[in-house]
Amino acid sequence: MTVRETDAAIVIGGGLAGCEAAWQLAQRGIPVVLCEMKPTRYSPAHHLPGLAELVCSNSLRGADLSNAVGLLKEELRRCGTLFMEAADATRVPAGGALAVDRELFSAYITGKILHHPLITLNYGEVTSLPADGLVIVASGPLTSDALAASLSRLVGDHLYFYDAIAPIVTAESLDMTKIFAASRYGKGDGDDYLNCPLDEDDYRRFIAELRAGEKVPARDFEKMVHFEGCMPVEELAERGDDTLRFGPMKPVGLVDPATGREPHAVIQLRAENCEKTLYNLVGFQTKLTYGEQRRIFRMIPGLEQAEFARLGSLHRNTFINAPSLLTATQQLKSDRRFIFAGQITGVEGYVESAASGFLAGLAAAALAGGGEPVLPPPETALGALIHHITSTDAKHFQPMNVNYGLFPELAGRVKKKDRKLKLAERALEALEEWKAKT
Repeated sequence: MTVRETDAAIVIGGGLAGCEAAWQLAQRGIPVVLCEMKPTRYSPAHHLPGLAELVCSNSLRGADLSNAVGLLKEELRRCGTLFMEAADATRVPAGGALAVDRELFSAYITGKILHHPLITLNYGEVTSLPADGLVIVASGPLTSDALAASLSRLVGDHLYFYDAIAPIVTAESLDMTKIFAASRYGKGDGDDYLNCPLDEDDYRRFIAELRAGEKVPARDFEKMVHFEGCMPVEELAERGDDTLRFGPMKPVGLVDPATGREPHAVIQLRAENCEKTLYNLVGFQTKLTYGEQRRIFRMIPGLEQAEFARLGSLHRNTFINAPSLLTATQQLKSDRRFIFAGQITGVEGYVESAASGFLAGLAAAALAGGGEPVLPPPETALGALIHHITSTDAKHFQPMNVNYGLFPELAGRVKKKDRKLKLAERALEALEEWKAKT
């Protein structure tokens, strides 16, 4: 698809993804109309009048390359993104993390957008999708009801509004001497699920800690009646001592080869990706605080040293089923003039949203110029994140932060303590090769 050079691309949403996408387009000579409903209308979570508002925290998380989000930030820095330019300019002390002054960060990006000669900022709510032209949808996790209705007409029943997320752990952190692979009654492949068996004492202690654990209170706009299918695990535990044994922890149809018997209870882990480097705790969506999740879930046999690639949550989050709907360039399969970016694609986190917007802007600029987008290699943090979002199992798709479990394995044997830095080194080499092609 080619858009005439005289036409402006339309970007819906002035958050991190939308601003980055607009900036990348404009920097490549493509006129942009950036649509933002603030300050004429605010979502329940937003308060600042400027663009790119950080809502929940001023932390952009770890800065070290041993952390995948640290690598992603370094890649975005090397790619000359507005996001990292603003973050570095407004940084505040935060130990090993990158944190910013939220108001200065928003003001920095707002000023850059307002003064770019090829960007027109339109204030006001977009209530329906444009009928023609190249459109980037970056409306965020709190997309307005009217626009969400328009999106629903475009993508059908693949639009979700409440996000019930279970924790994800890395495969390499599991103690397989305590875990056995099996499907109920031997159905399916033998390693479809990993099973963490609990005896009665283990189970009782675990239930008690779930009930006593500190929970995250819902904000006003997140208060809802929980559907049975996404009930927080700690709320199920409150219903009775054996509720979980007849729910997500039921042992029926499973035999622990170590004992030859059915366990008192099990926690099942399901592979989150084709490479089976990440595993989801089945049925364990939760409102426990992050610290409590780490403490309590490491009580599970086999998870004592678990490394969490993602922690659980239950909150308002508008997102699409990206693997079903999007190409690898984040274009809508059914109508490729639409490109999606940011948290609405299923990326989780500020940095990931900016990264998605960056790639959407590059893709849109290539299309506007009559070319085809060049995808970042999967060895990079950018490529690994987008590959996961657009090609993982659509049936079990849930939003995801970047993590090293998404990356292709290294060639040869590498010591575990060196693995993450080796992945980072490989990623930055691959990034430079990719940049030379774009």
